[in-house]
Formats: sequence, C-alpha cells, structure tokens
Amino acid sequence: MTTARDIMHQGVETISAHETLDVAAKRMRDADIGALAVTGDDGGLQGVLTDRDIVLRCVATGHDPGAVRAAELMDGSPVTAAADDDAGSVVATMSSRRIRRVPVVEGSRLVGIISEADIARHLGPAEAGALATAIRAV
Repeated sequence: MTTARDIMHQGVETISAHETLDVAAKRMRDADIGALAVTGDDGGLQGVLTDRDIVLRCVATGHDPGAVRAAELMDGSPVTAAADDDAGSVVATMSSRRIRRVPVVEGSRLVGIISEADIARHLGPAEAGALATAIRAV
C-alpha cells in the first residue's frame, strides 16, 4: 500500500500565525509556491494560507496585507492526512473536497504536504488528471 508519507514532500514552508500577509506573499513568491502552513507558537499546524486567500480575501476587499495577520485569513480547519493514510484515500479526499494540497501530520506534528504535483510525480498522470478535473469541476 502506498501511503501519504510515500508521496508527500518534506520541508513544508511555514509561517507564524502572527506574521502579516505581505510577509506571507513574499515567502510564497521566493519559494515559488501557492500556500503556506500556518503554525502557532508551539510549532503545531493551525491552518493553511493560500495565495488566493491573500488576493481575494485581503487585497481585493481593500485591506492592507501589511496590517492583516496570517491567523486572520487562514483556513483554520484544514483537511489533513495522517502519514500512514492510504494515498488513494488522500487523493479521494482531495477530489471530493476540491483541494489542491493536504498537510501531512504525525500526531500534531507537521511532517509534509501533498500537492497536485506530488500526485502526478508519484501516482501518475491518470490520477493527477482525475484530481485536476475534480478540483476544477463546477
């Protein structure tokens, strides 16, 4: 059985819940990614913040990204996968919930993240295509 641990990538980019969105946007730009895991003071996962969140829920509504903190805009109840979860069930969850990435945890510790690219790299183009179609479905 292929697990979440088998297909995730480590080295997840994180940002403190207390950091501002302008810092988050620069970190995403510099790392060429579309999301950051938001962590609390204890280093535990508190949520996920995407580039889309910053644009649509901050900039487009006239707020100053330098004045809004990650904790104010993050999805505070992200879908996660346990490291030992079956990869197929993770992909099914991503498809049904229409999400592009899933943080992977062991207990409360963030150990990786699974993105659409990870699905394509490890499970192949058919799985990746089906996921992309599900995410973009109206």
